[in-house]
Amino acid sequence: MIRSFFSFLLLALAGSAPLLAHHSFAAEYDDSKPIKVVGTVTKVEWQNPHIWFYLDVKGEDGKVTNYAFSGGAPGQLMRRGIMKSSIQVGSVVTVDGFKAKDGSNNAFGSKVTYPDGRMVFTANQEDHNNK
Repeated sequence: MIRSFFSFLLLALAGSAPLLAHHSFAAEYDDSKPIKVVGTVTKVEWQNPHIWFYLDVKGEDGKVTNYAFSGGAPGQLMRRGIMKSSIQVGSVVTVDGFKAKDGSNNAFGSKVTYPDGRMVFTANQEDHNNK
């Protein structure tokens, strides 16, 4: 009986680990607060559960602010043909997304647009609808 309980407990904990690491859109981002910024890519982190990419954005006052954008899962993006090299450090891009609820410079980045019009969708509708 005790062995069965511990086996069940172990399975329950193992099954919940991905849930603890993964966050939903609605838990962190506000879909009523869209954001669109132009900046220079400073860093790309391509790891589970979500990619992150960072932009230095120069404000009207000349002050540079670093924004951190979360995107989809690496495997999901690669299956759609989007690779880590799709967002290159040093590139000037426009990012569309949604601000974090906590008021920080974090955001959910759903679309990256290069000056030549090329677009990289770093999230899909399921990511945004995971509210």
